[in-house]
Amino acid sequence: MSVGDVIRFERTFHKEDVEMFTKLSLDEGNHHITPDEQGRLVVQGLLTATLPTKVGGDFNVLARTMNFEFLRPVFTGDTIICEVEIEQFEKQENNRTAIMASFICINQNEKLVLRGTFAGVIL
Repeated sequence: MSVGDVIRFERTFHKEDVEMFTKLSLDEGNHHITPDEQGRLVVQGLLTATLPTKVGGDFNVLARTMNFEFLRPVFTGDTIICEVEIEQFEKQENNRTAIMASFICINQNEKLVLRGTFAGVIL
């Protein structure tokens, strides 16, 4: 990995994802458990925010800060494309690597739904 690299992936959220996250998080807002007129549930913001955290899991990042700006709701059935851009990637004296990145998440209609940053170290 190096500065300027962009990591891109996508995920489609399903009713089962929202149901499992509801049980785990106890975020039982009515909009997460009662379908709208189109039969969709609103995906929890923090479930949507798991998209950029995938990079942390893939590269063994221990996050120190994470900032999220939720811009639009995500619904079950939506496919979200996440792009993470590496802004800092440098070796430290303690044999760790500092990392800082920004990200955007866009739905299948090319609407920005989430953006933010994270920083931490690679162990």
